[in-house]
Amino acid sequence: MRIPPRAVHVGMLGILWSVTLAAIGTLIWIIGWVLWHGLPSATPHFLTSMPQDSGAEGGILSVIAGTLFIILGAVALATPLGVGTAIYLVEYTRENWVTRVIRYGADCLAGIPSIIFGLFGYVFFVITLGLRWSILSGSLTLALMSLPTIIRTAEVALRSVPQGYREVSYALGATRWQMVLRVVLPGALPGIVTGIVLALGRCMSETAAVIFTAGTVLPDRIPTSPGDSVRTLAVHFYLLATEGTSESQPKAFATAAILVLAILVINVSAYTLMHRFLARYR
Repeated sequence: MRIPPRAVHVGMLGILWSVTLAAIGTLIWIIGWVLWHGLPSATPHFLTSMPQDSGAEGGILSVIAGTLFIILGAVALATPLGVGTAIYLVEYTRENWVTRVIRYGADCLAGIPSIIFGLFGYVFFVITLGLRWSILSGSLTLALMSLPTIIRTAEVALRSVPQGYREVSYALGATRWQMVLRVVLPGALPGIVTGIVLALGRCMSETAAVIFTAGTVLPDRIPTSPGDSVRTLAVHFYLLATEGTSESQPKAFATAAILVLAILVINVSAYTLMHRFLARYR
């Protein structure tokens, strides 16, 4: 019996819609469940006070500050290296064994488990270089983790700029660097920012690599030096959740809610900025 093509089309469309709604529904359920249990405990006092009694009492002000210092440091270190590598691969070299080795290395780095990055960061940055458990060690390790994401997304964004833009720039007498700086980069900026935001979100939610490099010490003050040891939001949530006590569970849910909201705000803000830039650029 031959099935009519329209029936196949409607059936496949229904399956795709079902899978999509299931994925979106699962995401909404997880976020809603975390916020439902965490927001009642995420009071202004919880956000603006220092932790006490190993985090079971007080707030998470020093934890928030430590998280911001580590992820901003990681992105600041990884962005110039990642975008510069992508510009070299797309604009300054032809396809050869060197470019294949660089891409292969980036793909291999992207597939390495975070615990391996943590062990490397502990052995190299903490012990060999003597940086100790610190913000700097954690930022350097997270920069290595986010580098493949920035390289690949920036490369795709640069290649998406039409070749005609480059030819017109050369016809007007622009040098290669002027063409890259004033024509290619503005056109590829939304894709580059997307890669940076993805890297930022991964750094913020990372646990294993940060435990080995930034430490688990719960500071009673806001860090003032790159050599200070800190505890990030993800690590703080993990340690509170594994304690399993009635005092730590509300704090763990509140920390998870703040972490989820922070990631949502970062992604929504980046999405809005990219669309405003695209509208202005067009």
